Amino acid sequence: MNKAELISSIAEKSKLTKKDAETALKGFIESVQEALEKGEKVQLVGFGTFETRERAAREGRNPRTKETITIPASVVPVFKAGKEFKDRVNK
Repeated sequence: MNKAELISSIAEKSKLTKKDAETALKGFIESVQEALEKGEKVQLVGFGTFETRERAAREGRNPRTKETITIPASVVPVFKAGKEFKDRVNK
């Protein structure tokens, strides 16, 4: 499912217009991104949790030259599915 299909599905299920569904989806995405930028966690009971985790610096290898390189530390966004979501997917 791509973004356009998701918007259509949201519009159909919520009885919104596609334009309103698109606005709602964009608002949701922006809200989650802003919260994660601030280091906050977004927890949706029954669906899952969006949060950030720190990834330590590590050594990697350039596959072309086999040269060892240092991969810098970074902060990565993570989604952890909730129990109801997992159960529904694993029916």
